[in-house]
Amino acid sequence: MSDPADAVGARKPVESARSPSLEDPGAAGEESWRRLDRRTLLVTVAVLTGFVVGAGVPAVMGLSGSRPLGEAFTWVLAGAALLIVSGTFGDYVRWRRTRYRTGPERAELHTGLFLVKRRSLARERIRTVDLTANPLLRLLGLVKVRIGTGEQTGGESTLELDPVTRAEGERLRTALLGRAAEGDGAAEGADDGMLAALDPGWIRYAPLSFLSLALAGAGVGGLFQLSEWFGVQGRVVHWAGGHVRDISPVWGIVLLVGFAVAAGIAGVVGALALWIEMWWNYRLEREPGGTLRVRRGLFTSRSVSIEERRLRGVELVEPLGVRLAGAARLDAIATGLAQDEEDEQADQKSLLPPAPRAVADEVAARILREPLSPTRAVPLAPHPRAARARRLRWALSAALLPPTLLTVLGLLLTGVLLIVAAVGAVVALPVAVLLALDSYRNLGHGLGGGYLVARSGTLRRTTVALQRGGVIGWTVRQSYFQRRAGLLTLTATTAAGSGAYHVYDTAEGEGLAFAAEAVPGLLEPFLIRE
Repeated sequence: MSDPADAVGARKPVESARSPSLEDPGAAGEESWRRLDRRTLLVTVAVLTGFVVGAGVPAVMGLSGSRPLGEAFTWVLAGAALLIVSGTFGDYVRWRRTRYRTGPERAELHTGLFLVKRRSLARERIRTVDLTANPLLRLLGLVKVRIGTGEQTGGESTLELDPVTRAEGERLRTALLGRAAEGDGAAEGADDGMLAALDPGWIRYAPLSFLSLALAGAGVGGLFQLSEWFGVQGRVVHWAGGHVRDISPVWGIVLLVGFAVAAGIAGVVGALALWIEMWWNYRLEREPGGTLRVRRGLFTSRSVSIEERRLRGVELVEPLGVRLAGAARLDAIATGLAQDEEDEQADQKSLLPPAPRAVADEVAARILREPLSPTRAVPLAPHPRAARARRLRWALSAALLPPTLLTVLGLLLTGVLLIVAAVGAVVALPVAVLLALDSYRNLGHGLGGGYLVARSGTLRRTTVALQRGGVIGWTVRQSYFQRRAGLLTLTATTAAGSGAYHVYDTAEGEGLAFAAEAVPGLLEPFLIRE
């Protein structure tokens, strides 16, 4: 029978494990609990005010059609006041119920009223401390801090402090990442310091991406949406349709071309503005202890830190327009880099904006601590001609399918569709053949030092330099048509980046030998040597 004193003593660790109050400094060596900055309430009021103003104007215009303007304004104003008050009160509760601290062993965050969340991260597992500040936060000297372990398990592996002062954010970043680097035994090297800085001339590559076309389409859609808010969309469409019917076909084509040019100019202006917002004040630095830090942003400042021990290589990305101008973008292949769902511009893997190809290769060499970048120094083996035939078949099938459908419809309905089908085929076929040949020329793979290099793509060509030690598996895929042509596709599996990098349509024997040589001992048990 157990001693009652033992039962009493068994409860003591449970009682001492309770979270201390805000005023309690905690256990010895533990930092006292801290609150978020109280100016978060001011930020909430400003954001909600901007939202209700932006949404209130079209709401008043919409309600004024069925009731007096004064009554519509009163209803919208009352709803806006209720939204601002309730939103501010909710943020006040969040501020009162949120506290954090960083101890010798763990970083902790407690928050929530009805659903209380207590999250804790072991300090030796912390890999990222990223700082973000939109224009309002920058005006107030605040930042949003995201502390993560580098594991792609959603919010369970991330602590978010929104907001704290900029000094507090820098203190947390230095303390947490500095401790991790010290624990890894990383030492300051000669390559520490500035690796790359913004060249304003790089802005010339911004309009060459497909983003310009997307922004042009978004601008046209925005105009239609705006006309619908003010209830004039039907009249605008009717007016435009009436004028088009009254003019000659030549002038109709001229107007259509002019409209396309105007939309294109708007897309170019939007792409330039977005590039300036994303990349202004760009700097890439290597800090003591082996941490790469990217800082950028005009209005919304962003700071992303990547530990070098998590880096598994780099990826050189060349969209078609950028590639024709002799430029490329540089991305990191690292573990634990996930896209921020709340901020689509916060691409954490981007190390360098589109820049001249020579600059991208030089920066890649500095990042990897190599004399020459593997993306430039490693010779790439060409792929068999059967791979070119496959791409030509794909391209011709894609180019001929729409004209074929239009021809069938033209035979059934009207001869105008036959003319459209013929023009489409004449334009699409040469373009498809050129893209197929370019896609074949871009295929290549090779080994150099500690890296395997693979290149593919035409509209978006990518050259991947992946550490051979970072490959944890190979997937060999071979379709029926690939088997007949003697081809196969290799996929290198890794815990970093996208998780899989492909070597498309290589010769069967050559591809298997390449995989076996890249990571000795991994594929040999599955090979039959002749």
